[in-house]
Amino acid sequence: MREIRALVTVGGRYVGAAEPFTVDNPWWNYVEPVTEHLDRVLGVTTSVLRLVGTTTPGARDGVVTYQVEADRVPDRGLSKAEEHEFPDHPLRLPWARPGGPAALVEWARRHVSDVTGPAVQVKTWNLSCLYRLPTTRGTVWAKATPPFMADEGEVIRLVASVDPSLAPVLIASEPGRVLLEEAPGEDCWQPADEVIERIVPRWVAVQAALAGEPRLRVRGVRVPDFGLPNTLLHGDFHPGNWKSGGVVLDWGDAHWGHPALDAGRTIGFAAPEFRPAIERAWVDAWLSHYPSSDPVSALRHARPASHRLGALVYQEFLDSIEPSERAYHLGDPEEELERAQSLAV
Repeated sequence: MREIRALVTVGGRYVGAAEPFTVDNPWWNYVEPVTEHLDRVLGVTTSVLRLVGTTTPGARDGVVTYQVEADRVPDRGLSKAEEHEFPDHPLRLPWARPGGPAALVEWARRHVSDVTGPAVQVKTWNLSCLYRLPTTRGTVWAKATPPFMADEGEVIRLVASVDPSLAPVLIASEPGRVLLEEAPGEDCWQPADEVIERIVPRWVAVQAALAGEPRLRVRGVRVPDFGLPNTLLHGDFHPGNWKSGGVVLDWGDAHWGHPALDAGRTIGFAAPEFRPAIERAWVDAWLSHYPSSDPVSALRHARPASHRLGALVYQEFLDSIEPSERAYHLGDPEEELERAQSLAV
């Protein structure tokens, strides 16, 4: 449960605060219920620009204050008991600035001519801004990502060059933006064995095909090779980024490195009852491509290393985002290092 404080601006100018309200979804970055409520009570179209403050750490629950942009000054539902100013910050992301969400939607509409209804802001935070657009051919998704992450369109094309059905269908892209067809199926937080077998071996096959010289950034975490090659890593290959239809989402953390780091991330993130099936599928898949390798030993070394990598990534986030949004990641590097130490080989 979140309690919402919405500070409403038009063109960057503060025009008032909405009455506080609550939403059932606890996660700060899921803003669809926030704008749905505000559109109804204010009689305007709103978008959340960014997190201004919160009473609790951890990315969920508590009292959360957002800067909200309205398409015009509301004639109802606002109080202006106190003034607020919103100075710019050099690390503020494009979609967190006035006009940023509208620019993402306008870009998406240029690439789909059959939109049948309003675009809906589903998610926004320091790592992405996500809109859902209904069209005559189904839902499409417009997503913006920050410059410190990989170019998602480039990575999707790289994956699709080997297995077009593993990555979402790319309608359009430019640096920092992608427009995607909806991927079939449900999110796989609790992946059944058949889903694991549908996704893990195919991802390994893509990695085996792309192995070799780096085509993306290389992060400074190493694992003994144990006969396995460096290759493309998803970077956040946990089951929540899998769809039951066989597509893998969210490629912005992609980089180059040892494939056991991806597996370590997957196994560390999954609930304990799913870990044996994931490990078995991953080990068997790599042995089919590299019969003389030792993926079991590689994974044993990669489990703590994947948390060291996580600490590095979270610190990159903290170093690259404006202060008010660091609440999403505060303490994450330290927590990852503690996990690495607990699993040290």
